[in-house]
Amino acid sequence: MQNPHKKQLHLLLVILTSLAALFGCSQQADEEVFQANGIKIGEVSQTTAIIWTRITEIEKPLSDGLEFTSLDRKIIPKIIGYEDHELGLEKGYGYQLPEGASLDDTPHAVPGTRGEVRLSYWEAQNDSSKQVLDWLPVDSDSDYTKHFPLSGLKPRTKYALKVDARKNKSSKTSSTVFGFFTTAPSAEAAQPITFAVTTCTDYYNRDDGDKGHRIFKTMKSMNLDFMVHAGDVVYYDLPGPYATHIDAARYRWNRMFGLTNLVELLKEVPSYWMKDDHDSWDNDCWPTMQNEMGLFTYEQGKQVFDEQVPMSDKRHFRTFRWGKDLQIWMIEVRDFRSPNFDPDGPDKSLWGKEQVRWFKQTVEASDATFKILISPTPMVGPDHLWKGDMNDNHADEGWSYEGDMLREYIASQKNMYFICGDRHWQYISRHPKTGMLEYAAGASSDKHAISMLNDDTSMHLYYGPDKGGFLTVTMERDNGVPTARFRHHGVNGELFNEDVRVSLD
Repeated sequence: MQNPHKKQLHLLLVILTSLAALFGCSQQADEEVFQANGIKIGEVSQTTAIIWTRITEIEKPLSDGLEFTSLDRKIIPKIIGYEDHELGLEKGYGYQLPEGASLDDTPHAVPGTRGEVRLSYWEAQNDSSKQVLDWLPVDSDSDYTKHFPLSGLKPRTKYALKVDARKNKSSKTSSTVFGFFTTAPSAEAAQPITFAVTTCTDYYNRDDGDKGHRIFKTMKSMNLDFMVHAGDVVYYDLPGPYATHIDAARYRWNRMFGLTNLVELLKEVPSYWMKDDHDSWDNDCWPTMQNEMGLFTYEQGKQVFDEQVPMSDKRHFRTFRWGKDLQIWMIEVRDFRSPNFDPDGPDKSLWGKEQVRWFKQTVEASDATFKILISPTPMVGPDHLWKGDMNDNHADEGWSYEGDMLREYIASQKNMYFICGDRHWQYISRHPKTGMLEYAAGASSDKHAISMLNDDTSMHLYYGPDKGGFLTVTMERDNGVPTARFRHHGVNGELFNEDVRVSLD
């Protein structure tokens, strides 16, 4: 016969175990998750868009954190020019942190976590149009991000959206982010359009403290239709920490996109993202370059970029039409290039043959009044005197064959203009042989701006050294005549220069 005390003890244990399980489930259900990196509204067209978000453990970036330790630069020979390295490339990631610390303990860290997100969107003037998508898990292998592709949207229509986040299906919604965007006009609509171009947003050269860069606060106040980041969104190959591991690369994005000014801008202004060398992998890099970034590879650099930005074409070159008077092209300058120091000639390409064919075909198929090509690297320049020896862009002698072909083609197109990133000074240049015009947006802050370091200013129509800022372009009709206005601004929006181009048609 069973001992009654033992039976009672067994029953008590069952009850306690059940309560513990129930309490544990309740704890799990009540666990909060957040969206400290906000949202990105990307690749907006007349009928499509992509909404990006990321689930985070904390509501705001870590305000106080452990500073990175100095890295023995012998670990990365490319950066310091040394051939020997005592500690081994694989050690570089760990040596940048205090002992026992992780990236989650450092300034402006935004650790990610598992969870689910749900997108709702509707025409801002029509609540009955609301669409509510299913809850979906974020991808833990893609830094806890989720991309929502939208289609079937109406041209030139304002949409509202809401992104909810929760830990799991047993949890309550613990984070909600609202946003707005307006789709592009149809190709037949002659409507005014204003967009901004920026480049070179180094975290350590931000000029608004924990809020980030002033330019993003300024842009938010300018009623932009969209903005384009023309590359060097983050810098993998600079200290704090060097991206010698994929986690350190992701950390740089999370840190940048947790800063208030950028978070607030991207809730309301559609964006397009391009990459250059520093946010691809290493300075002046190409795909087959010798690996000098520790455990972090070029292919991982592509992977991280695709995780962190909404992208409609994984080849990274694409074109978008914004009404009757504007079409933009955005070019990929890293993934398809030959090594920089290969001999110049017909077999050497910075764009790759497929991209060149696509570019010409889409330009010739377009009937937009103004055609704007945006590139992370320059084509006219001039370049730094020392930078020219690096043969990194079409303004350098080592890319003359393809550069001459592209400049001649661009100059032959009516109302086609070229905007570039990468340069840390603002300028407008006219190519002496073809007449092609190039507009450089300039660095994102005064701290990050420099002079050209080249005495040849003969190509310049405007030259603005040592001042940060950005470029805006406005397409409008003056007395019925299509007109493009290129304006160089300072970080607070002050106007440095305006260049007006009237349609040649």
